[in-house]
Amino acid sequence: MTLSELTERYPGAETFRFGDSEALSSRLLSLVRSGRKRATCGALRDFGPGGEVRPSVGRCDIALDWHGNPAIVVRTIDVKECRFCDVDADFALAEGENETLDGWRRDHRDYFERNGGWSEDMQLLCERFEVVEVLERGA
Repeated sequence: MTLSELTERYPGAETFRFGDSEALSSRLLSLVRSGRKRATCGALRDFGPGGEVRPSVGRCDIALDWHGNPAIVVRTIDVKECRFCDVDADFALAEGENETLDGWRRDHRDYFERNGGWSEDMQLLCERFEVVEVLERGA
């Protein structure tokens, strides 16, 4: 299915990519496909005018693979702002990338340091989602 067809099927859908490299993007998409990843977060500073579109509860969005091909359609079920230091184990484990909160903190600190800076009290936008449609790989 093409991106054009998907945006027609899901009016108002935004597109986004998981991760900041092809390898990480592929890994995260695999975690979503497997059902292990049902949450994601980003630095609040990256959302708004000139940046990423803020997720909104009920809206379907299209996750692209690293090459810009539609991969998965998700529906946002919850969005909260939270400081990095206040992320709890429940949310960290829902991200599906680590087995522990400490592992989540380590990996996300590295990610944010690569992408604009990190601090314990930085504000995050924490999103929970459900999978609506998994598209064929390479579609």
